[in-house]
Amino acid sequence: MADDDDDEGFGGAYEDGHWIWDESSEQLVFVSDLPPAPVEAIQIPTKAPTGTVEFRDDVDLIEQIRFRRRYQRKLKPGQAEIITVQDVKDIALFTAPVNIMSPVLINMLHLPTTERFIRALILYCAYYLQIADEMTRRILELETKVRTPDCEILENEYRDNLADLRLLVAKEYSTMLIGGSDTRKFHHMGPQKKRRSLSDKDARLFETLLRMCVQIVWLALGRKSFNQIELEMNRMFKSEIFNSVEHTLKTGYISKMAKEERDVLLGHCVRHDKKLNTQSPLMNEVFCHRYIDYRLMGLGVIKFPQMTPRLQYMYQAVAGDEENLANMGVVLGIIGMPRAAFDTMLRPLPTAGETQKSKASVSSAVITGSQSSKSSSMRKSTTTPHQLYPDIILPKPASKETYFPQSFPDQPERIRPCSETQRRRWQTRLQRLLHPQTAGR
Repeated sequence: MADDDDDEGFGGAYEDGHWIWDESSEQLVFVSDLPPAPVEAIQIPTKAPTGTVEFRDDVDLIEQIRFRRRYQRKLKPGQAEIITVQDVKDIALFTAPVNIMSPVLINMLHLPTTERFIRALILYCAYYLQIADEMTRRILELETKVRTPDCEILENEYRDNLADLRLLVAKEYSTMLIGGSDTRKFHHMGPQKKRRSLSDKDARLFETLLRMCVQIVWLALGRKSFNQIELEMNRMFKSEIFNSVEHTLKTGYISKMAKEERDVLLGHCVRHDKKLNTQSPLMNEVFCHRYIDYRLMGLGVIKFPQMTPRLQYMYQAVAGDEENLANMGVVLGIIGMPRAAFDTMLRPLPTAGETQKSKASVSSAVITGSQSSKSSSMRKSTTTPHQLYPDIILPKPASKETYFPQSFPDQPERIRPCSETQRRRWQTRLQRLLHPQTAGR
């Protein structure tokens, strides 16, 4: 005998629905009498915020005490009390808006490849701003002076220096694009590169990383020339066509440059293709038809014997120990300078300009108003009262290579690890900001 629940046959009623016979599939189908549950629509941003992102730069005293107590890098016994890239990253992460922060971004910033990438950016932007001021002065002097063949020789040297420094940035950026080395797990198609491409997620990570790098470079260069740094970095990574910052600010700075300025600052590897075929200036530098020292492509990753003074300098700036920057004659913005000369937020104290004397032949200082005739020559390692560090003077490339290895070097260079302690601190802070209700548990 059938149970009470089966008295109604196929159309028997249930508490929240009934069964019916589906002719097409020839099987029983349960139909619910309840209204469909509302589905909460979650808006996932497919594009990251760009130039509208504002970092805090007015941190009050209470916040500074909290930062110093909880998040500032603690010195280990025997460590030199100097400013490191990690210190600058910590300030940028502390003052960043929550809407651009993510665990992936924090992990990405604490990779050796990313740290070399940031140091190369600091070096390039410092030299770019320095040469931009020098070229502005030279163009103004053309009103009363005549160009000579020596002018072109000197400007070609500036142009080649900028191209080589862009190449240092491009080699680390290329590693990120292909998911090589320690960036493999951040690739948009997965560590094995076999998943479906997450283009929106990749675009958001790229935009936030670029904006974070702009802030880090600006802090490392003494909080000077923010717009110029942001414009140049967006031009390098996106080309003139897709430079969103320029489209917003509408400065027209490239069109206002004189021909000599454009040739030096942009280089001769700029290609003006159709939009679909446009490559970023960084990629153009990699595939440019000019003489390139092949060792630049592996600097800081592969150990090269008998490096020239020029390569040794670039290696120290990009991958060398920060404690040795001053001793090696390399100044990378405020990186490597005494920590006591700056406050908690890495602003120079009034005596910083007096106590910091240059022992280097190179520096990354930029004076925004260095158009006066009293500005120091780039050939001299001198500082003005407004500079924290002297000018950059890159060693000249060797006129003739005397050493040729029998095979391409394959011995890896010693990789400087990033601070795992700091990475965990910022991950914990982000979770507190995203989930304040569980912060006290």
